[in-house]
Amino acid sequence: MGTFPLPDAIDKDVVIYLTPWCPYCMAARRLLDTRKVSYEVVDVTGNAAARTWMRQNTGQSTVPQIFIKGESIGGFDELSTLDQRGGLREMLA
Repeated sequence: MGTFPLPDAIDKDVVIYLTPWCPYCMAARRLLDTRKVSYEVVDVTGNAAARTWMRQNTGQSTVPQIFIKGESIGGFDELSTLDQRGGLREMLA
């Protein structure tokens, strides 16, 4: 089992668990880049420990799984909705 950073062990406010080829992961990164939000990437490719941790802590095994200040907000759709409603800015303030 490999090691991986947990959201509360990272000093970035935003952590994205992803795989490099996932289109929703790419879209989430693009949105955050556009908003100039700094984030930490955790690639879960071949990392069973990280996938198990994600499933246990979010109820999901799909990527991306996005955490803001240690709180799971879901995937790209939830991030996009949060951004459109101004909640992303509020959470990062």
